[in-house]
Amino acid sequence: MVICREKSECQATSAMSNPYAHIIEALDPQKPEHKFFNLTKLGDPRYERLPFSIRVLLESAVRNCDEFLVKKEDVERILNWKQTQTQTVEVPFKPARVILQDFTGVPAVVDFAAMRDAVKQLGGDPEKINPVCPADLVIDHSIQVDFNRKSDSLQKNQELEFERNKERFEFLKWGSKAFQNMRIIPPGSGIVHQVNLEYLARVVFQQDGYYYPDSLVGTDSHTTMIDGLGVLGWGVGGIEAEAVMLGQPISMVLPEVIGYKLQGTPNKYITSTDIVLTVTKHLRQVGVVGKFVEFFGPGVAQLSIADRATIANMCPEYGATAAFFPVDHVSVQYLQQTGREAEKLGYISQYLTAVGMFRDYSNEAQDPDFTKVVELDLSTVVPCCSGPKRPQDRVVVSEMKQDFEACLAAKQGFKGFQVPLECHDVSIPFQYNGVDYSLSHGSVVIAAITSCTNTSNPSVMLGAGLLAKKAIQCGLSVKPYIKTSLSPGSGVVTYYLRESGVMQYLAELGFEVVGYGCMTCIGNSGPLPEPVVEAITQGDLVAAGVLSGNRNFEGRVHPNTRANYLASPPLVIAYAIAGTVRIDFEKEPIAVNAEGKEIFLRDIWPTREEIQAVERQFVIPAMFKEVYEKVEKVNERWNSLSVPSDKLYSWDPKSTYIKSPPFFEGLTKKLQQPKSIVDAYVLLNLGDSVTTDHISPAGNIARNSPAARYLTSRGLTPREFNSYGSRRGNDAVMARGTFANIRLFNKFLNKQAPHTIYLPTGETLDVFDAAEKYQQEGHPLLVLAGKEYGSGSSRDWAAKGPFLLGIKAVLAESYERIHRSNLVGMGVIPLEYLSGETADSLGLTGRERYTVVIPPQLTPRMVVDIKLDTGKTFQARMRFDTDVELTYFHHGGILNYMIHKMTE
Repeated sequence: MVICREKSECQATSAMSNPYAHIIEALDPQKPEHKFFNLTKLGDPRYERLPFSIRVLLESAVRNCDEFLVKKEDVERILNWKQTQTQTVEVPFKPARVILQDFTGVPAVVDFAAMRDAVKQLGGDPEKINPVCPADLVIDHSIQVDFNRKSDSLQKNQELEFERNKERFEFLKWGSKAFQNMRIIPPGSGIVHQVNLEYLARVVFQQDGYYYPDSLVGTDSHTTMIDGLGVLGWGVGGIEAEAVMLGQPISMVLPEVIGYKLQGTPNKYITSTDIVLTVTKHLRQVGVVGKFVEFFGPGVAQLSIADRATIANMCPEYGATAAFFPVDHVSVQYLQQTGREAEKLGYISQYLTAVGMFRDYSNEAQDPDFTKVVELDLSTVVPCCSGPKRPQDRVVVSEMKQDFEACLAAKQGFKGFQVPLECHDVSIPFQYNGVDYSLSHGSVVIAAITSCTNTSNPSVMLGAGLLAKKAIQCGLSVKPYIKTSLSPGSGVVTYYLRESGVMQYLAELGFEVVGYGCMTCIGNSGPLPEPVVEAITQGDLVAAGVLSGNRNFEGRVHPNTRANYLASPPLVIAYAIAGTVRIDFEKEPIAVNAEGKEIFLRDIWPTREEIQAVERQFVIPAMFKEVYEKVEKVNERWNSLSVPSDKLYSWDPKSTYIKSPPFFEGLTKKLQQPKSIVDAYVLLNLGDSVTTDHISPAGNIARNSPAARYLTSRGLTPREFNSYGSRRGNDAVMARGTFANIRLFNKFLNKQAPHTIYLPTGETLDVFDAAEKYQQEGHPLLVLAGKEYGSGSSRDWAAKGPFLLGIKAVLAESYERIHRSNLVGMGVIPLEYLSGETADSLGLTGRERYTVVIPPQLTPRMVVDIKLDTGKTFQARMRFDTDVELTYFHHGGILNYMIHKMTE
């Protein structure tokens, strides 16, 4: 395998070299210069039975078939999907483009800059390190909710964002000039997935004389949101995305495809959030990890593109690789609504119809073959939330009070806080702005309308606005100590909320616009009022956050909110007004107004019909056109940034944001033979569902952490620390932040703490300090873990950090898909217990020393011996799933592989 060296190699393959040139034809006889590969002319009856998502993979293979990177047998394997889907067959896929956000984009650009240096050092041409397919980077992860509830909150938060991140932004702007095919969408524009949906998505590419389906991979797990528009895409590790940008196809196991049949009509009080939380729990139970889910059935036609995108967005939460809604007439209407050009709408429909990829959900004759079909009747969906610690733990709203109280008493776990019974009704008084209040378990202290999951959907956003209007008209308010915020996913949202007249009511309840970015959903929730924090700490309270996000893992939203619930934007406001999650909205009033009248949630809840009427009137194409015509040049602060034009980056040794990483130090042209891991110590002994937030936190840097000590040594004050996410361009900070989450549960300590036992002496140390000590003494390291290791956000530092700590392998019961591929990309071995075995069943304590025997000849998914210093031996599977992954391992990781190929 080699890497594309020139842009032309990533363009549509010429008719001379492609064995499928005979099916190339003009889409419109009047425009013979615009061609396409007409898959229906393959004359193969299997094509019409393929799931629509697999047809996209097939088209890419046919168009890029050069008998080198993509071969005819790859095309045959995809065509033969009905048989090959269960055979762990590996196929290449070349996405049309790549999308990044700044938290994952900065380390990608850092890697590119460092790779240029490495290629030059090895005698190659550094400018060959260059994206050869389109890459869009949207800056959306940097802004925090430092100010809220005031009309100038947006301006102040954006000023702080630039003050904290100026150096990162300058670096990204340099990257946009130094590298080809890289477009930056400046801060203040919106959330990456919403901008992708409303603006960046092509649906069908018209490039280099060919039409072909839009497809992508992204460095964020919620890239799947675009599947709702009929664009096949999913999240990959930053390392894997870099390979795609350099022209490598993704090597993937051809997936099973679960057909998800939607029937019926949602009742008038149901939101898309209720539907997606229901789907998430259902598909978690079905088991769809590593599979595609493709939606079909008459119920799909009942859903808007925004509804479909909401369902597709939470695909990582139900574990699938992609959640695909093929393009239909509703998709085309959405493109029209969002201001796409009429000419594009014409060829999109024409091309997809010609190639057999345009869907009519009411036509059962179009239904393809699926691995398995599961169904949901939309009329059975009821209002719900998810929590308190995981997005798949759905709670019906009418049972919320009962469920929370059960969680208080339950044993510490995903649905338990282990609060002694005598403490359940504790109440802690405090003063805020001179007024007396009290907090108890379940008190809401954060209420955030946030995240692309919901802010991309006009129905739930306008629903929240209409509920706010009715609440104000009924004399209701939100207590001033509750941190309320509204962070829309694009400027379009603010536009239609203002034009429809509901923005003033949202603001009156405290939901002022605080920024355009991910904000609370990724932990950028900012500080809580000090009296609130003191009350929570004094009573050891399980305080609650309610957010319209997609992730609520422990420690993610805010250190002081131990319970966090995902909810629709209207429900976020409802719980903010109530001030607690310990309420049954059906039986108890949401509040009592100044006149002493009890107001129930049903009194202020808008119907679907009310919302749709406002949406039809105020969500119009002109808004989208106006906002996006100026999106790349409207931010004056961004425009004023001055950057050098050098092709090689001039690293500043004083920088605490951008640093040349040590990944390529000592790299030579000669490959090293993989060696066994001998007498490794266990750094951490972890349980189930360890997330990438546990491994590589994105939130605030604790003042007593190794990262804080490093930054202090560089002359910074705590106010200047910023977040881990913002410092992903600096390996010294990120290595120290690895496993630094205060909610990390380490079995060595039997409690939550970012610490571990240094086994040679038995002393308790910060994880980084222990790892550093092991490395100084030349000891390799392992991590023991349970099920679903690495679940959560796509985060390449969750693999890079362990690599820098000296961790050679992870031994787990199972892995989240993206995280496993990231470990592979960094040369860390993902080991998996054999079926039915666990650390407990094997009697492992983690205090043993482990030798992993790696033979000279490796094969995908091979079983290897693990020998302990106790004399015990057992076996585990090496989760290198494909030959390509083994190739990366032999090179020491995917980036090393790239450099070797560039210098051949």
